[in-house]
Order: sequence, then C-alpha cells, then structure tokens
Amino acid sequence: MEYLVNGVLTSHLPCGDRAIQYGDGLFETIAVCNGRIEFWQRHMQRLAAGCERLAIPAPDATQLLAEARTLLKGDNGVLKIIISRGQGGRGYRPATLAETQPTRMLACYPWPDHPAANLTQGVVLRYCTTHTTLNPALAGIKHLNRLEQVLARGEWHDSAIAEGVMSDMNGNIIEGTMSNLFFVRAGQLHTPDLSNSGVAGIIRAVIMELAGRLSLPLQCQCYSRDDLESADEIFVTNSVIGIWPVCQIEKRSYPLGEITHQLLDGLNNRRLQKGEHESV
Repeated sequence: MEYLVNGVLTSHLPCGDRAIQYGDGLFETIAVCNGRIEFWQRHMQRLAAGCERLAIPAPDATQLLAEARTLLKGDNGVLKIIISRGQGGRGYRPATLAETQPTRMLACYPWPDHPAANLTQGVVLRYCTTHTTLNPALAGIKHLNRLEQVLARGEWHDSAIAEGVMSDMNGNIIEGTMSNLFFVRAGQLHTPDLSNSGVAGIIRAVIMELAGRLSLPLQCQCYSRDDLESADEIFVTNSVIGIWPVCQIEKRSYPLGEITHQLLDGLNNRRLQKGEHESV
C-alpha cells in the first residue's frame, strides 16, 4: 500500500505523528466513480470546518486535489484523506495554531465489492450495544477517534448483516457504524439530530436537500428505537454506498418504499451532474 504523505510517495506513515499517537486529526472518505471525484467541494468544506473546530490549519484544497490526481490510478476507487496536527513529542498538549505544521496523508483503495442485492433488495441491520459518546465539541465532524465504531462493528461477524445501528447513552438512535440513518413514517422523512453525537455525512446533507426539492417533509430530532421500529421505510447512506434500503432490522422487516426510490433516483442524478464533482 502506497501513501502520499505531504506530497511524497511512501509505503510508511510517520510513527511520531499525532494522528497515530492520539488520533489527533480528521479524515474524509471520497468516492471516485467513472473518473469523477464525487462531491469534492462538500468534502473540502467539511474538512475545513473540522480543522477549524480542532484548531488545525486547514489544508489548501487545490493542493489536495492535485495530490489526489497524482495518486489515483483508475476511474473507480475510494480516496481517503487524513489531515493531522502533525509531528509532536510526548504529551497531550497541542502546539498553538501558529506553530502547528499539519500532515497530509492520502491513499487510494479499490472500489468495495458490495453485493448488488444491497441496492436492489435492501440490507439487514442489527442493533449495537456499543454507544456513541455525547460530546457537542466533536459532534458532526469526521475526526480520527473511531474506537466506538470499531467496537460496534466488532460485535458481529455474520456477512448477512450489512450494518449496525448505534444509539447514545440516553437511548436515542444516532447512526450506523459507517453510515447515517433515515426513516420514513406516514409520508414524512426523519433523520436523527447530530448536535451531540455522530458524523454529519456528505450524502446525508445531499438527501436533506433533495427532500426539500421534492417537497418532502423532513424532521431532524431525537428518536428512540421504538420510533425506528414503527417506520414505513428505512435506508442508510454514506459517500461510498450512496443509499442502501433497509429490508430488515433483526426480526422486523421493512418494504423498499416509494420515497426511498425517489431519493435514490435523485441522488443518482446528482452524482451525474458535473458541477458537483472533480475529474480524475
């Protein structure tokens, strides 16, 4: 596996970097499809917002794009960008903003071999026992501290289960281990509020915009497991999978409904619009 670290091609990562020492940084996972780096500007906006939250100097998006194009070797794949606070000695205290010299790490992975049935027939979910932490200071951003998701994903090894639903310690459903969560009830679209926990996904934002364009009522608030189980339709989203309809959560089944299909068609159209993406 080769990485581009601060513009230099290497097979090694710097062991003294605070990304490795403390998870002190952020990352973006970006779909590369048919020669397009999807929703590039949205990813850069979220990355810049996360850097501001963590007091890390934001990278130059033009430089990152040039480096990504250098690294990408095909029309399809998954681009991962990590921005850390950079090299640091022992101790938690970060350098000041003026002193910080961030590290840029880029890698490209093959497109995942997900079953086609995930899209056409839906996926099976389970409930996780590992909770998401309540922390407004980190909520929404895609920071490197993902141990909660690692532990949650380690709760099952059944390949028939595609994703797990995570809740906070108050019992509010938040997200999947790798995805955002939506459900439909009585013709209204719902998605959990992420003010205190969770990652504000790029595709989540696109779906919320699409709901407005389709005049589809949307609510974003706290929901319990009972709210989810009373849904008419459920789907999960992220930048790589797009939308996966949910056909089952544990023993309860759900139909692949009309609103899910409408949003899936809308998302596919957005993925074809040139203004949303950058060419490889």
